[in-house]
Amino acid sequence: MIQLGIIGTNWITDQFVQAAHETGKYQLAAVYSRRLETAQKFGEKYGDVEYATDLDTFFNIEHLNTVYIASPNSLHFEQAKQGILAGKNVIVEKPAFSTPNEMAEIIELANQKKVFFFEAARNIHEQAFKTVADFLPLKNHILGADFSFMKYSSRYDQVLAGQEPNVFSLHFSGGALVDLGIYPVYAALAWFGIPKESVYYAQKIATGVDGSGTGILRYDHFDVTIRTGKISDSFQPAEIYLTDGTLVMNAINSIDEAEFHDRNHQQIKKLNVHQLENPMVEEAENFAKVILNPTNHKLGTDYEEWVELSRNVNQVIYDMRKSAGIVFDADEK
Repeated sequence: MIQLGIIGTNWITDQFVQAAHETGKYQLAAVYSRRLETAQKFGEKYGDVEYATDLDTFFNIEHLNTVYIASPNSLHFEQAKQGILAGKNVIVEKPAFSTPNEMAEIIELANQKKVFFFEAARNIHEQAFKTVADFLPLKNHILGADFSFMKYSSRYDQVLAGQEPNVFSLHFSGGALVDLGIYPVYAALAWFGIPKESVYYAQKIATGVDGSGTGILRYDHFDVTIRTGKISDSFQPAEIYLTDGTLVMNAINSIDEAEFHDRNHQQIKKLNVHQLENPMVEEAENFAKVILNPTNHKLGTDYEEWVELSRNVNQVIYDMRKSAGIVFDADEK
């Protein structure tokens, strides 16, 4: 049983803990929050849980072996580093880190300390995502793709009122691209590989981050267009254009409908995809398999592929952000 600790007590943390428990392979063991009342309110429904209001105490809980980090983006690096140095596996909510340098340091440190680092980018762990990957033809039969994920954030109301919430702050490595935009970037790199060029055209808001934007990932023979945003909603499907038709998916962040419009045979083929009630169960299950079977060669190969994909996505996001002139405080470190 994985003894799980959490940093961050928001809705996404609760969803992950519920998913982790659903696998039957985790038990919530500890909760960190700066305020004891907040930690207790979060953990009371999960039974016998320890609480900590400082990170040294939290990471020194001996039976705690894995930590899920869902704090503001800019805090992920130092918290993950402290966890790894304490001998804990770390699961870091996307975006894991602000810069390629931070990503490289964590990967190297985790290898040195013989613990695991996972970026919680859930869409690539869903069976539906793998079904699409298996369906796709060779790259020379791909003509392009159009991926969109835009969802209005209630925190934008605070920006309009003259405030600067963490998710829309350069100081906390916020903005649309690093948050919702990471799902289509992950999909593109997982399905098509590393692009040879990545650019991003941002619509900046008052705080200096991108409220929305359009990205182009250029491959040898096709482009992938990415649209993302947190100041408006999109209901556009995701599409991949092939030489013999078009694959249409209801979303790129969590696929539960996909169909291939076959031009040659003038027919529509539905792919066998579905979405679990809690979309984080599959990533939690995958992480648990690796943690509980550290010497399994196949799982080790899967893990290395996830880590390299995280590294590459981080670099592409960084390149896109730089092309749009979006500079985080973390870039100056």
